[in-house]
Amino acid sequence: MSCGSCVGAVKRVHGKMEGVETFDIDLEQQKVTVKGNVQPDAVRPTVSKTGKKTEF
Repeated sequence: MSCGSCVGAVKRVHGKMEGVETFDIDLEQQKVTVKGNVQPDAVRPTVSKTGKKTEF
């Protein structure tokens, strides 16, 4: 993530994910922290759909 548009794309996909209670986006560190009843293996492919690089 390098800009506000990137943050917007990540917000959209996390906002639609079932089980996600909250998420925090740190643009400076290019990091997203997801909290809720969701498996990490489900988060990664969802974020990848935005075209952003993902890793654990």
